[in-house]
Amino acid sequence: MSMKKSKSASALKLGAIFLALYATGAIAAKDYLVTASRPNLVFVADAKERKVIKTHTIPNTSMGNSPITLVPSRDGKVAYVIHNRWESISGIDLDSGKEVFRAELSEGDIRGKAPFAMDLSPDGKELAVFVNPTRLLPGEYQVQDPYIAVYSTTGGVNAKPVRKLPTTRRVATLAYSTKGDTLYAYGWEMLKLDPQSGEVKGMHPWRSWQRDNRGEPDTLPIWPQWEQSKVFATPFYVASTDKPAGDPASLRAGIWTLDLEKDVVNYKEFENASVVLFSSVVNPVRRNEVYTVYTQLTRTDMESGKMDRVDLDHTYYNVNVSSDGEELYIGGTQGDIAVHDSRSLKKIGNIRTPNGADQVLTSLRVFTR
Repeated sequence: MSMKKSKSASALKLGAIFLALYATGAIAAKDYLVTASRPNLVFVADAKERKVIKTHTIPNTSMGNSPITLVPSRDGKVAYVIHNRWESISGIDLDSGKEVFRAELSEGDIRGKAPFAMDLSPDGKELAVFVNPTRLLPGEYQVQDPYIAVYSTTGGVNAKPVRKLPTTRRVATLAYSTKGDTLYAYGWEMLKLDPQSGEVKGMHPWRSWQRDNRGEPDTLPIWPQWEQSKVFATPFYVASTDKPAGDPASLRAGIWTLDLEKDVVNYKEFENASVVLFSSVVNPVRRNEVYTVYTQLTRTDMESGKMDRVDLDHTYYNVNVSSDGEELYIGGTQGDIAVHDSRSLKKIGNIRTPNGADQVLTSLRVFTR
């Protein structure tokens, strides 16, 4: 056999081995974190290496404001972020930093604001954004009807909505079902919308949620963290109407979840409301476990209600989880992302943001490559 043929055969053999290893997961894809920080930065961190590997600047934005909701494409190539005092959405290429998408919500005498609610369709082709418009007149502000603007992600840097869906006020979360055939709009109720027409197909009750000896629940569902488990989760508080005011048991706290694949709701009250709870994430492997943060990190078993809790170094707003369910990433508020072991809850690492830039209310998302 000639040397050339021998080398070719060896290369083919090595290629076959590589593909076999990749197929069996021996060469695993890595988890990356993407988030934003004040005043105009988007950055990507290698979760295992505990370091920021890419820092990108959001162009043409208000320097006195911070980015908020951030949604990465499933392949981790583009991150869409609300910024510029909530009046612009940019799509930032996470490799090059180039702005590849931009939509302006304000035009002429209309000022449009996007207060948090935004999601990308599962196929990555459309971006849905909840918009509150106001007409600015010389002597008054005229409040307009809200709508959900749906954009094609191929719309470029002068994107216009391909359609506008009517909706209710007070929508704080938009979330597509895993099949893309339902767009959940979470406001007074969790509405189930047809993503093409905006028709209400059904709902999961929230404000109208009726339970014995319980009042109307309250929550702050502005941090999207369901990409790993495909389960939306949010803490909630609710008054016990059969308890006297001032009784520690008169206000209860719990977790409410919605499976975005099965359209199934689950909830668990697990303590008196003595601790502030901000955002939650479901473990994609041990799916009964939900983690919640603010000044403390809490793990709750949604089946038994058993709770474990540790103090955090400072206030954090949002929490996410690795694809293997073993690590927790806790961010928001200040200039770092804490890494905790999901079993022991002990802190095992820390990732600093560029120049210690504050993340404030922005999202902390995970993608895998």
